[in-house]
Amino acid sequence: MHHFIAAGVWDAGPVETELLVQADKLVGGSDAVLVIDDTAIPKKCKHSVGVAAQYASALGKTASCQTLVSLTLARGEVPVMLALRLFLPESWTSDRARLKRSGVPAEYGAARTKPELALVEIDRAIAAGVRFGCVLTDAGYGMSAPFRQGLTARRLIWAVGIPRHLKVYPADVKMIWPVAKRGRPRKRHVPDVLSIPAEDMLAHAKWHTISWRTGTKGKLKARFAAVRVRVADGPPQRIADKGQQHLPGEEAWLIGEHRMSGEKKYYLANLPAKTDLRTLAATIKARWICEQAHQQLKEELGLDHFEGRSWQGLHRHALMTMIAYAFLRYRRLKAARREKKNQRPTATAELASRPPSHPRTHRSATTATMPALPEMDLQPAAA
Repeated sequence: MHHFIAAGVWDAGPVETELLVQADKLVGGSDAVLVIDDTAIPKKCKHSVGVAAQYASALGKTASCQTLVSLTLARGEVPVMLALRLFLPESWTSDRARLKRSGVPAEYGAARTKPELALVEIDRAIAAGVRFGCVLTDAGYGMSAPFRQGLTARRLIWAVGIPRHLKVYPADVKMIWPVAKRGRPRKRHVPDVLSIPAEDMLAHAKWHTISWRTGTKGKLKARFAAVRVRVADGPPQRIADKGQQHLPGEEAWLIGEHRMSGEKKYYLANLPAKTDLRTLAATIKARWICEQAHQQLKEELGLDHFEGRSWQGLHRHALMTMIAYAFLRYRRLKAARREKKNQRPTATAELASRPPSHPRTHRSATTATMPALPEMDLQPAAA
């Protein structure tokens, strides 16, 4: 089995593409979300590909580990993992001999950031016909202006986390000609106001308590506020005595979240200007599903159990765990659909045979027949 995964003579490319196709059939559609994240596999062996001192989410600290950039397609709170691609730190990309010993392909041996690697995987998913309505990421990816601009260039809708200090302008910022007190007249426009941190932009906004879904302990709630802004990610420009400042970029939603624990989070989203606050909150909070998928891949399917050292072996092992995960999701959804179909006539006949009673009895019986999984249609959704 280890030889088949690590050194067997077979091409994983067509299998990876087939996984994308089947995942799209299972949960793809315009109402699906594509979640970009990464997961860490703790490992101390220095000879295993990609192992270096990095932040390990599983441990909550910097440790020796491998980091995999992940793409998760989800609809109706049902996730399917699309891709797991190893991120190579600078200590690896700068050592050609080390890359060769681990069998890293030439196209992946160049230095790339995690956002750059994520864009490559997004392009692969789009080329395979995977359908989704919005891309979601945390601040580790959302803080990257080239990543956000790359998503926009691909005409994708996105909602990303950002650090509180990311600079933004008011949506009504205007570009004006600066008045030169001396020297030559200025040849470039500058904004009429300076950019400010995201947290300051929301300091005087109206906050509303919103519940976005029901968890195991009841409704999940937090306070949210949102304003339209222009992100300070345009070309750099010297503005008077303020030095280099990034000019206003595209217009987007700036969203703030104050959690019950006191923690504060901030997000950017390029959803339409007419989007209501409840929709914005539900969209940005849909990212949690990828964390569940990571945990299940490790605890149930052995994602972190690979004992080889090579690039090929690691990615083939990850591919097998993703295929198994997608297959189990298919089985559960199919069983839930069959169970619902079988129980619906039984419940109807049972209610018809009972004497008339209070309407609450009927509602309780109907609720009892619902499957544990959310209602899903196994047929491909309309694009």
